[in-house]
Amino acid sequence: MSDDLRFRRVLLKVSGEAFSQGGDGAIEEAGVSALADEIADAHALGVEIAVVNGGGNILRGGQTRIPGLSRATADHMGMLATVINALALQDVLESRGIATRLLTALEIRPVAEPYIRRRCIRHLEKGRVVILAAGTGHPFFTTDTTAALRGIEIGAEVLLKGTKVDGVYDKDPVLHPDSQRFDRISFEEVYRRKLKVMDRTAITMCIENRLPIVVFDMTAKGNLAGVLRGADIGTIVGADEEIAHGR
Repeated sequence: MSDDLRFRRVLLKVSGEAFSQGGDGAIEEAGVSALADEIADAHALGVEIAVVNGGGNILRGGQTRIPGLSRATADHMGMLATVINALALQDVLESRGIATRLLTALEIRPVAEPYIRRRCIRHLEKGRVVILAAGTGHPFFTTDTTAALRGIEIGAEVLLKGTKVDGVYDKDPVLHPDSQRFDRISFEEVYRRKLKVMDRTAITMCIENRLPIVVFDMTAKGNLAGVLRGADIGTIVGADEEIAHGR
């Protein structure tokens, strides 16, 4: 393990869009390969990595509107979409020689282990990348909330949110060219400004359990490893005590 690492055990949250890089396909080679390369490079540093991925490139449960389809069923469909992405990521990582384990909140034993906290931690201690799919296993919870929950459960030092933007801004940088990026911002300021870092449930869990968040551009090559080394990348979300606790 490298001596210059800032974090030793992390929870990485990536969206479903990372698997397609904005293309027309649900899962595209460029997207999943780039994601696997970043995780492989970070793993080579000796960091214990657990990954929670979204499924929005395939289906967004909460946004699915079909007459007669309940929100609970739609959310379960979304959970299955995260499993499809996770299976792709697992195989691509293992093709690079990275030992992985896929754990799901919904039991799908032919393709994945059921999520058990102690089992997940043991896999991490053995140097395996652990992919955590199917959300919390319950409807009405986002994968952001899943990431916060799992990060707390496994004792992660930080929640890394890999996105398409390079941090947290005071307003949407796509719509507002004069927007300003924060290098660091407190949870309280996120609440006050109503910034869309993660959903409110996830933020509340991070506050109550002193789990800092780093929001960064996952599409830029080398950024994940850079964050782990403490480089000035992205935005750190959390008060000084959360950041100190995360180290």
